[in-house]
Amino acid sequence: MYVVIFRAKTRELDEEYFIVANRMRELAIKQFGCIEFAAVSEGNNEIALSYWPDEASIRDWKSHAEHQIAQQLGRKHWYESYSVQVAQISREYCFPLK
Repeated sequence: MYVVIFRAKTRELDEEYFIVANRMRELAIKQFGCIEFAAVSEGNNEIALSYWPDEASIRDWKSHAEHQIAQQLGRKHWYESYSVQVAQISREYCFPLK
């Protein structure tokens, strides 16, 4: 399993941002195999974690036309800066046990 870590400094977030963000989450999960998606923000800091079965799914998601438009909108309107990290999860444990 892989995790994509998206960290951003946001500008003013408008109603369109939330519509686009919800659409991107829906697409990632329903069409591209994203296993789980969680995002939190504090002040102008945002972090989103998305979990994926493989790198091919992540690449397909990154290159999807609608996602690319959302990325352009983000750079133009909503994000001052951002970084993306992709990591492979080598171990997982939790409490309580599943």
